[in-house]
Amino acid sequence: MALISPYPTQAQDAEKLTLRQAVVLALQNSRELKLARMQYNVALDEARVDRAEFRPNLYTGAGAAYTHGFPSLPGGQAPSVFQLDYTQTLFNPLLKGQQRAAEERAKNQKIEMDRTRDGVIVRTATVYLELAKVKHSLELMRAEEASAEKILEVVRERVGANQELPIEVTRSQLTLARIRERIVKLGDRADILEAQIRDLTAIPESQSIEVDQEEPSFAEALSAEPAEAGMVDLAVRNDRSVAEAENERSAREHILRGARLSYWPTVDLVGQYSVLSKFNNYEDFYKTFERNNFNIGLQVTIPIFAAKTSANVALAKSQLNAAELSLGQKRQEVRLDAQQKFRSVRESDASRDVARLDLQLAQETLQLVQAKFDQGRATLQDVEQARLDESDKWVAFLDADFARQQAQLALLEATGQLAKVFP
Repeated sequence: MALISPYPTQAQDAEKLTLRQAVVLALQNSRELKLARMQYNVALDEARVDRAEFRPNLYTGAGAAYTHGFPSLPGGQAPSVFQLDYTQTLFNPLLKGQQRAAEERAKNQKIEMDRTRDGVIVRTATVYLELAKVKHSLELMRAEEASAEKILEVVRERVGANQELPIEVTRSQLTLARIRERIVKLGDRADILEAQIRDLTAIPESQSIEVDQEEPSFAEALSAEPAEAGMVDLAVRNDRSVAEAENERSAREHILRGARLSYWPTVDLVGQYSVLSKFNNYEDFYKTFERNNFNIGLQVTIPIFAAKTSANVALAKSQLNAAELSLGQKRQEVRLDAQQKFRSVRESDASRDVARLDLQLAQETLQLVQAKFDQGRATLQDVEQARLDESDKWVAFLDADFARQQAQLALLEATGQLAKVFP
């Protein structure tokens, strides 16, 4: 038997904000996502800085210096009117390892950007679905308020006719007060959720928000991997914290390799062109004076004894071991978390089925009571009480359905399948 909503359907021509539209707007306007993209660009630029050491670098400059005695600058170079320097590192394992480590860590920033995107999707979807649930519950509670008012009126008439005790009036008033309390709380919650939706999607205050109460297709996305083992393996493969730990381990491997190769010589390509002047009295120190000077060659630095190299190797090795242990621990944590999320979905499915059948039973009971009322075998109070029970079961079903949707969203995020629902 299908579940029948007790309140009238709204006009079909009313423009509604769908869940997909809300998510698209949130992704377009999210300040967190924009910041994550900027941080990713910063990480890429930092990696380019390390890579620049292995690319041509050309510098020029000019200046003037007073010299007494042999003409030279404090660094040992000759004072020149114009100078052009060229440097490029050809082989430096330690710098190369640091460069590749920076590139691996830049990948982590890309992963962080994707995590932020998923977080925006989940937060928007959760707020949207809760707002739909709260608005649905509000309409149910207003219908329940009308039934409670009718029951109170009937009870007062029966007390006036000495057919009920006065305590029944107080009991009916208490029921009505509790319903009105829930309406107030639901109304306040709806205002908060609507403000959150506006903040996420940048919808202006002048534009009303009407949410769509259709069932999202989360279950279809999860049905591709129904088994728990499949879901857990998918979570481990797609988990971003595991990917970050793998990138960190790869970065540590590059640093260790660079540290071990640091026992080998480093090679740099260097060149210089300079224009010397006569006012530094070069002619007094050299028989021949060449104003234009050019030299290019390789600068090879051979480590004979470098205590820092062995220390770097030991440090890189311990850091790699720590990264490998962290990766193993992260995989185990993700596996356990995915198992828990899978079981939460299964438990919420079972709870929703119970709530659905409970609601169906209340609806069938209401139909029976209504039939008895039409035959004169039930009172108006009996009918309105059955409607109250049905409304309560509707609200319980909506709560169970929302809990199921939350569990499904959490599992979709954990297994990296949000793109199936929100491409």
